[in-house]
Amino acid sequence: MPTIAELAKQFSARLVGSGALQVKEFAPLKEANIQQLAFLANPLYRSDAVVSAAAGLVVSESDFEYLSQHESPTYRSYLITNNPYALFARISQEFAKASSNKLEAGIDPTAVIEAGAIIASSAYIGPHCYISKNAKVGERTQLLSHVAIGESASIGDDAIIYPHVTIYHGCSLGHRMIIHSGTVIGSDGFGFAPDLPAKEWVKVPQIGAVVIGDDVEIGSNTSIDRGAMADTVIESGCKIDNLVQIAHNVHIGALTVIAGNTAVAGSTRIGKMCMIGGSTSFSGHLTIADQTTISGGTTIIRSIDKPGQHYTSIFPMLPHSDWEKNAAILRGLDKMRQ
Repeated sequence: MPTIAELAKQFSARLVGSGALQVKEFAPLKEANIQQLAFLANPLYRSDAVVSAAAGLVVSESDFEYLSQHESPTYRSYLITNNPYALFARISQEFAKASSNKLEAGIDPTAVIEAGAIIASSAYIGPHCYISKNAKVGERTQLLSHVAIGESASIGDDAIIYPHVTIYHGCSLGHRMIIHSGTVIGSDGFGFAPDLPAKEWVKVPQIGAVVIGDDVEIGSNTSIDRGAMADTVIESGCKIDNLVQIAHNVHIGALTVIAGNTAVAGSTRIGKMCMIGGSTSFSGHLTIADQTTISGGTTIIRSIDKPGQHYTSIFPMLPHSDWEKNAAILRGLDKMRQ
């Protein structure tokens, strides 16, 4: 277990108090004990921090000043930083590495590896995986059970692919990817041309692929469709939640985060460093500026050109009877303008 002093040095935090205490994990403020760290990133929880039994607290300078003026355990140490939440995340990663089970490199005998596939000697291929011909798996990448990799698809180094992920042919994934169970990358986009005289929807072959950058994490049961002619692109550093639908030819800029149950229709381009709340819906062929924030449940039907803005289109929650009254008024707004 590292000492608090070692953590302070490793992560360039200012240490106040004893650095000798050893800690093994984080815990919530109310539950932490004298072998655990806690963090305070929201002043609303200052009262919980005052009485917390945690051996150490990760705090901002202003929160440290507040806490130092109130009674607290005498053994407590502080790691002071400009961004307590980010420091909590980084230290937590170190704790997780120390406690994780290391999978030894190798290929499980139940895996099926087609001729021409290139698998790094340091990679791990788990039970019942399928890797098609000419596919590539990078150094130290781990494919857990029942992962399917299509023809000529490639996965970079240090990726973790959880069970029952499917990566279709021709898709390219970067380094340090994390993909959770049930996700499908590279399935056909929803492209059909109407032929009304023939009473037919004519399928448009989806001949593009999916290209994903480095350090991207994708939650479970998410679907990212391949492009119709050009590729669907997810740039480096994006974080995509569970149950997200990304349609063909979408382009998502670097470091954008998308919460669960969001749907992005075809050919929409989302900028860099955007924050998309859960259950957001995007119409197709839109352009969303960089650093846009969108509240959960919002429907976007027009492009957003000005960067750094926050958009919301949710009708405020009301008791149902009040909502019905307001909805009735909405239907008559055009007459009120006359």
